Amino acid sequence: MFEKALTKLFGTRHDREVKKMQPLVAAIGELEPEMEGLSDDELAGLTGRFKERLEQGAELDDLMIEAFAAVREAAK
Repeated sequence: MFEKALTKLFGTRHDREVKKMQPLVAAIGELEPEMEGLSDDELAGLTGRFKERLEQGAELDDLMIEAFAAVREAAK
């Protein structure tokens, strides 16, 4: 019974994980118009740019949103 009350109050673990990811999903979605305008070659060229940025000291988390947006667009 106590567990049900906590689940009602805070949601399931899955609900909390999804809620935590919503800002990332929204940020990826905001890049859709920009990514839609890129050709297949330009999308492929982003890989090299991502690698350069990593070599210059960028963290993977710094690239995550743009990289996921590029992957989503390439998958279309």
